[in-house]
Amino acid sequence: MTRSLPRVVSLVPSLTEAVAVSVPGALVGATDWCSHPADLEVVRIGGTKNPQVDRIVRLAPDLVVANEEENREPDLTALRQAGIDVLVTEVRDVPSAFRELERVLGACGAAKRPRWLDEAETAWAELPAPDLRTTAIVPIWRRPWMVLGRDTFAGDVLARLGVDNVYARHEDRYPRIPLPELRAADPDLVVLPDEPYRFTADDGPEAFEGVPCALVDGRQLTWYGPSLAQAPRLLSEALRAARR
Repeated sequence: MTRSLPRVVSLVPSLTEAVAVSVPGALVGATDWCSHPADLEVVRIGGTKNPQVDRIVRLAPDLVVANEEENREPDLTALRQAGIDVLVTEVRDVPSAFRELERVLGACGAAKRPRWLDEAETAWAELPAPDLRTTAIVPIWRRPWMVLGRDTFAGDVLARLGVDNVYARHEDRYPRIPLPELRAADPDLVVLPDEPYRFTADDGPEAFEGVPCALVDGRQLTWYGPSLAQAPRLLSEALRAARR
């Protein structure tokens, strides 16, 4: 007898990837920003901040998976009022990412724990102690400049790799800091991901002349899903290359 899977809509790109590779056939909808897996064929329902609630309702999902940071409460409330079950994740560090992934996959009908999740937990558990610690600022936007502040998943990822966020104790999670103040912070390193703002070799490093800049894959830094298995190695390589 074939087990019936729940119909799932994902409003979070990293959760979309996790569900798609772990519970094939469960996803019926995802956001326009859900780029992994590359061959994912589901109904697109708008952005993470502006999902088309009516379209989601017409898909008649059994479950919508969301995140308290990436998605807006009015949209989630509208979905609940339409009678749809909404699972909202809260991820602030690497351990909570693993807990929430297990919860999401179980709710989406995973028959067993996926191998990639075991591999990711092992990769993070077996990290060697950093030889030395480095201070960094981590811009996530420019015009205006915004950086990682307190209590963020990406900040915890970097801390475990020996990189201490200069603004980790800021009162805001994503503070707007003027560029002169960022320069005056005198970090050892600037970490520039390619999302949400797409920093490149020609767009970002020129603002921090004289400071080493690490251009990193935003998926490795900010996504919690299958990429977690390779993230320690790939991020460490990018950070080491910038510090040479």
